[in-house]
Amino acid sequence: MKKLLSMLLAGAMLVSSTAMAFAESAGAAEKGTIVYGSSTEIGGDFAPSSWWTNNATDKLIRDLTNDYGITVTNQGGEYVVNDTVCKDLTSVVNDDGSKTFTVTINEGLTYNNGEEITAKDYVWAIVFSCSKVAMDVGAKMTGYLTYVGGQEYFDGKAAAVSGVRLIDDYTYSVTIVPEKIPYFYDLAYVGDLPLSIKYWLGDAVEVKDDGEGCYIAGDFTKEGIEKQLEYARFNAGEDRVSAGPYNLVAFDKGSLQATLTINPNYAGNFEGQKPSIEKIVVTKTEDATWADALKTGAFNFYDTVTDGTQIMTALDIIEEGGFDYVQFDRAGYGMLNFQCDFGPTQFEAVRHAVALLLDRNEFANTFCQGWGGVVNGMYGTGLWQYQEAEEWLEATLNPYSYDPEAAVEELKADGWVYNADGSDYVDGSGEIRYKKVTPVEAGTYAHNVTLADGTILMPLIIEWSSSENNPVSELLNVMLAQGPQTAEAGMKINQNVMTFTELLNYYYRDASQGDKYAVPTYGMYNLASNFNPAYDQSYEWTLDPEMVAQGYNLNRLYNEAMDALTMNMVYGVESTNTSLYMTYWKGFQMLWNELLPQIPLYSNIYITVYPDWLENYTQDSFWDFQQAILYATVAE
Repeated sequence: MKKLLSMLLAGAMLVSSTAMAFAESAGAAEKGTIVYGSSTEIGGDFAPSSWWTNNATDKLIRDLTNDYGITVTNQGGEYVVNDTVCKDLTSVVNDDGSKTFTVTINEGLTYNNGEEITAKDYVWAIVFSCSKVAMDVGAKMTGYLTYVGGQEYFDGKAAAVSGVRLIDDYTYSVTIVPEKIPYFYDLAYVGDLPLSIKYWLGDAVEVKDDGEGCYIAGDFTKEGIEKQLEYARFNAGEDRVSAGPYNLVAFDKGSLQATLTINPNYAGNFEGQKPSIEKIVVTKTEDATWADALKTGAFNFYDTVTDGTQIMTALDIIEEGGFDYVQFDRAGYGMLNFQCDFGPTQFEAVRHAVALLLDRNEFANTFCQGWGGVVNGMYGTGLWQYQEAEEWLEATLNPYSYDPEAAVEELKADGWVYNADGSDYVDGSGEIRYKKVTPVEAGTYAHNVTLADGTILMPLIIEWSSSENNPVSELLNVMLAQGPQTAEAGMKINQNVMTFTELLNYYYRDASQGDKYAVPTYGMYNLASNFNPAYDQSYEWTLDPEMVAQGYNLNRLYNEAMDALTMNMVYGVESTNTSLYMTYWKGFQMLWNELLPQIPLYSNIYITVYPDWLENYTQDSFWDFQQAILYATVAE
C-alpha cells in the first residue's frame, strides 16, 4: 500500500513534456482572469438542463451562461423566488389536487444580444419537455409526466398542453398533475429558464396558446428542428444567444478550452449580484501534471480537489504563495456503482460480498489522507439530512466492515457453490465460484457455461469498467480486484480501462454513440456523485418504463419498495413538513443500505484552490463556482 501511495505521489509531482507543452500553450494567467482547470474534459454540449448529456464541465459552462430561473437556490441550498426575474408568483391547489403556479416576469430583461425576454421564452421550453419530438431528437425529458395535459400532448392525443398557459407577454402558468402534489421541493417546479426559441429551434416554429393550452406551431418535427438544435447545442461564438452572467465566446475542440466573458446585459442574480471577473477560461488538466501546470500558470483555479494526496500537494503550493483555498464537506461520495440487471452483480449477495471484501476504511484513509471518511448510505457529509441524522445513521446502517469470511458465507447462501462442470465447489481452492441461473438471469452474460443437461452456470466474474489515469481506479485494482482475499473468496474482477466518455456510454447504454454500447457489458463502474439541493431520488429508482427508456434508474434496480419510498419521500410531503420527510428519508437509507446498488467508497472534504488576488470568494456543496464567482472581486 505504501508503495502505491509513493507511486501516486510521484505521478502527481511528475514534470513531463506534456505538462510543459500545456503550460506554454495556455500561457500564464493574468490577474483578473480565472483560468479554471478541470479534470473532466469539455464535451462541447452546451444545451441547458442536461437535456442530452451530463458532463460536469459542460454543466459548469451551461450554468455560467444560463440564468434567470424563476426560482433558484440560495447560499443555504433553499429554493427562493428570483426577484430579479420574477415580479409575481402565486400558487393555488385545485379541487382535483393539481396545483397551478402563475408567474409574472419583470419587463426589460434581455438576452446577451439585446433581444427582449418574454413569457414565451419560458413557455416553449416547458412545452418542448412534454413533446415526443424532444425524445425523437434524443433529449431526456420528463415534462409530460409533470404538467397536466403533458402525457396527452406527448402521446399525440391532444394538440396542446392544457396545463401550460400563456396569459400575456409577461405572464404564464403551469399546472402540476395531482400525482406530483404535494412536493417537498415544490418551488423547483417553477425553476424554469428562458431560452430563445428562434435560436434553439429556428424561424419555422412558434409557441402559441389558442385557449386550450400551449403548443409549438409550425414545422415542429425532428426533421424541421434537428439541424438548428444541433447547431445551438454545440455553438460557441458571438452569435450564441444566452441569458447568464457570462457569454461563451469560444471553444477550441483541439485544446479543449472554452473562453467566457461578462455579459453586459445581465441584470444580476436573485440578489442583483453581477460578476466583476472579466474573463473565465475553462481548460482541461491532467491528473499527473496538474501541480506543475498550477505552478507555471497554465491555470490558476482548481475546483473541488478530492484526492488526499492532491490536497496535500495543493496545500504545499499554497504555502509557497500566490494562492489561497476554501474547504467544505462534500454532498456526495465516490462509489462502486453496480448494474443490477446483468451478470453476477444482479444478485444482492454478490454486491454485499464485494463490499465485505473491500476494507473501505483503509481505502478512504489511503485515498483521502485524512480529508474524508466512509458513509454507509446514499448521502454525503455536506447534506443537511446527514447532519440531522448522523447519530441514527451510525447506529442503524450496516457498515459492511471488512470480513472476507462473511463474504464467502453470503455467496454460499446465495447458491455460488459450484465449479464450472457442476461439481461442488471446495472452499479455499482458489477457483472461481459458479451459480445455477435461469435463462432470464443468464441474459446475455458472456461468461455463462451451459452443461449437457441444459443447466446454465454463471461464473463469479465481474467485468469492471474504470476510467484511465484515475487514482481511485488504481487503488481499487490493488485493494480489491487484485487483492488475495477476492481470489480466495472465489471471485474474479476484471478491470477494463477506458476513457471516461466511453465509460459513460457503456453506463448509459447509449446506442446513439454506437450499437456496442446498447448491449449490457459491465457490471461495475467506479464513479462519483454529488446531490442537488432538491434531494429527490424518485427518478433514480423509478419503475416507469418510459423514464427508464430515457436513461433514468441507471443502476437498473427494479424494486417496488424502493420506488414507493422514494416517491413518498418527496411527493407525499408538504414543503414545511421536514419531520415527515426525514422519516421517509431514513426508511429509504435503510432499504438502500440493504439492497446496496452502490458501495460508497469515501465522502471527502473538498478544497478549491484560487489565486490570492481573488477576494470575497466563498464556496460550499450547494454554493458552487458558478454562483460564488459572481461575488468575487479582484484585490486592489
